[in-house]
Amino acid sequence: MPKVLISDKMDPKAAQIFRERGVEVDEITGKTPDELKAIIGQYDGLAIRSSTKVTQEILDAATNLKVVGRAGIGVDNVDIPAASARGVVVMNTPFGNSITTAEHAIALMFALARQLPEADASTQAGKWEKNRFMGVELTAKTLGLIGAGNIGSIVADRARGLKMKVVAFDPFLTPERAIEMGVEKVDLETLLARADFITLHTPLTDQTRNILSAENLAKTKKGVRIINCARGGLIDEAALKQGLDSGHIAGAALDVFVTEPAKESPLFGTPNFVSTPHLGASTTEAQVNVAIQVAEQMADFLVSGGVTNALNMPSLSAEEAPKLKPYMALAEKLGSLVGQLAHGALSSISIEVEGAAAELNQKPITGAVLAGLMRVHSDTVNMVNAPFLARERGLEVREVRNEREGDYHTLVRVTVRTEAGDRSVAGTLFGNQAPRLVELFGIKVEADLAGHMLYIVNEDAPGFIGRLGTTLGEAGVNIGTFHLGRRNAGGEAILLLSVDEPVTPELATRVRSLPGVRTAMALAF
Repeated sequence: MPKVLISDKMDPKAAQIFRERGVEVDEITGKTPDELKAIIGQYDGLAIRSSTKVTQEILDAATNLKVVGRAGIGVDNVDIPAASARGVVVMNTPFGNSITTAEHAIALMFALARQLPEADASTQAGKWEKNRFMGVELTAKTLGLIGAGNIGSIVADRARGLKMKVVAFDPFLTPERAIEMGVEKVDLETLLARADFITLHTPLTDQTRNILSAENLAKTKKGVRIINCARGGLIDEAALKQGLDSGHIAGAALDVFVTEPAKESPLFGTPNFVSTPHLGASTTEAQVNVAIQVAEQMADFLVSGGVTNALNMPSLSAEEAPKLKPYMALAEKLGSLVGQLAHGALSSISIEVEGAAAELNQKPITGAVLAGLMRVHSDTVNMVNAPFLARERGLEVREVRNEREGDYHTLVRVTVRTEAGDRSVAGTLFGNQAPRLVELFGIKVEADLAGHMLYIVNEDAPGFIGRLGTTLGEAGVNIGTFHLGRRNAGGEAILLLSVDEPVTPELATRVRSLPGVRTAMALAF
């Protein structure tokens, strides 16, 4: 009989579900890391919340561990690479607290609109400052939604019920899905200029970090009020403080901070600033939901092998896995590449398999492409939930199977439709194992997609490669590999370089300033 340890305080229904499904369970909470190491070896599963840290040391001691289940979204307390190396599946429950988080955002919006925390403190101090607290109505105001996924869509629904107008910015939001949600799809610049309230519901990624930077905060409407219940790091906190002090920003409410626990912050004590200690998921209902879900998912995996919301494992049968593993690695890299390079909203994606790839189960390949694509914008996406997230955002997904063999014995092609037109990348397997890019936006170019890379589109002209090498050398950046493709002599050329360290924004700007360069972007795989 499988055996599970619940190491963090969790709703009793979780243990009940494990037992009903034929899984032995122990509830032992509050253990130190050394105490946990001493007992973890006897368990097949570990159910946690945020307190238990699943480190390399814990995993090394967990000789029988098969699955870690996080009751909640964030898995910062789990060493996922180390778990993957040991063959331990890591699961989370990304949708169990969506309503709770959305309601908290709405609550903070009301708190800002009517200055409730300050009015409460003043009244309880016996001041009765009725004329000091002049609030604003939410009715007829414009709410700017940054991120229109599961939580964002719930916020939009509640805001529309309050008779607010909702504008939304989300790279994956299609016009059709926007109509269904009853929101107006806009770009970020438009949202900043029009919104009376801005609320963020996007994960923290390289693309979203400081999305409300000092520069973008300066573009907002004077008197804007800002709410963040998503992730710390989405807002430049120093710039937010300056905006509040100057009066340009009328109010801000943060449930999340760059550093947590946030025991101190320059924002604390600032007039019209409201803060809560990461309470977005802290309701009785949400904690019950995530406890039930993690128990169901872990029990299914341990008893029948079912995989749901796994962060490091696709949905595969034992027979399919060996053949599909290299294809999924290729597919995920292609999805990541097109996700990093294709600008603007994506309305559809086509995954085409050809030759030997056409003989395989295409669903895991599609899941890997979508995971690579959407992981650019989301830190909770995986091969299992990526198709659901794509449907939720209205992204049309097409699968095409061509059994003919073309220039390569096996080929996977990914094509996305953007506002600027179709963008396509294609890759193959060398030796049936090694993923290799063979075509990029219609240009033949062979490259390994790995590590830190620099993507450049330039005019094919003598001397450019020398100037580029000099620029990188002056920045102390070493080139690992160099891949070049072009449409024709003297026309448009594409360069893909692997480098030994991340390409900084400053270096990318310097490369873009070189004569003949049309585009230069940092990539990461």
